[in-house]
Amino acid sequence: MKILTIIISILALALIAFNFTQVNFESPFEGESMIALITILAALCAIVMMLILRISKRIEEKVKGRR
Repeated sequence: MKILTIIISILALALIAFNFTQVNFESPFEGESMIALITILAALCAIVMMLILRISKRIEEKVKGRR
């Protein structure tokens, strides 16, 4: 599970980097720039979800260790 979350996070970072190059900073809310911004936001959400998953797994392991 840990490897999968790392792979998904790395792919999300790659998507952020690629889409950042696609944004037209003269008019960021028009055309393909808007799509790039939405994709950047979605990739950031994926990274946050993977971090939450990893933290919840750590908590689960600690709780099981106490029993």
